[in-house]
Amino acid sequence: MDCVRDRRSGFEVSPVRPRVVITGRVPQPAVDLLTPVAEVWMNTDDLLPREQLLAQVAGADAILSLLTARVDAELLAAAGPRLKVVANVAVGYNNIDVPACRAAGVTATNTPGVLTDATADIAMALVLMATRGLGSSERVVRSGTPWKWGMFEFLGVGIQGARLGLVGMGQIGVAVARRAKAHGMTIAYSNRSAADPAVVSELGAERLSIDELLATSDVVSLHCPYGPETHHLINAEALSKMRRTAFLINTARGPVVEEAALVVALREGLIAGAGLDVYEREPELEAGLVDLDNVVLLPHVGSATIETRTAMATLAARNALAVLSGQPPITPIT
Repeated sequence: MDCVRDRRSGFEVSPVRPRVVITGRVPQPAVDLLTPVAEVWMNTDDLLPREQLLAQVAGADAILSLLTARVDAELLAAAGPRLKVVANVAVGYNNIDVPACRAAGVTATNTPGVLTDATADIAMALVLMATRGLGSSERVVRSGTPWKWGMFEFLGVGIQGARLGLVGMGQIGVAVARRAKAHGMTIAYSNRSAADPAVVSELGAERLSIDELLATSDVVSLHCPYGPETHHLINAEALSKMRRTAFLINTARGPVVEEAALVVALREGLIAGAGLDVYEREPELEAGLVDLDNVVLLPHVGSATIETRTAMATLAARNALAVLSGQPPITPIT
């Protein structure tokens, strides 16, 4: 059957409307791209039980998956043979079993690029909040506890001239480095491959081994993808290599850090502090973490701007439409 071009999305689609399942609420512009050419079901219940999601994906041609949805062999089997594409509404895809998708002949995509600046802003905010102790200072004011200005009250440390060590030098890592340099920090990085020479020259960045970076950085910021090789990359041994005056920032994925070991390091003063936007077992936190004043805790808001979340969802929708129309995906997971 001949395809027809949808004027709104620009993609050629079958006149038989494909079925698209969205595993959680997304901004309306993404839904508006899909509805002229597809039958769309969107989960509006954040607590949708797994068995209900498995039932809903049956017969789907495309799935737009949020990072809270586990896309594995079980879900792919529940969807059935019509499924052509899983479009993740995130740059990270540790919620997707990519080999299982390949085995099932299902294209998997993600949303790189569109959330770089928003996440880099949060990483830099955490650097400033952690080093200046702004989280604990704000809690004092909110609690109504009497306080006064004093030369030795609420002291933090400055970051001018301090070394920022980046574990991972992809788009987000580079964006954080640019922000840090503007604040007067020097830049080091650890990465599987050397960064673009032009970027290295611009930033004056020094490439180090992970052990050298941990031992010499004043702030360590994580920007590596999550996978088996980076699970608990920052564990008790890694934390022991950091300076007692150093801070750890994580806006990557929670399981990159062994949270129990981090609690011990923060409690015992093995490192000075931390700033976290992601957690090992979200939304659950490691016991003792919330009791510590030397850690800033954010609820996974790295990409949480209206503009960014809209761009993520619409890119996922366009990826789905591209595959459904027989075109290559825009941003495939390779």
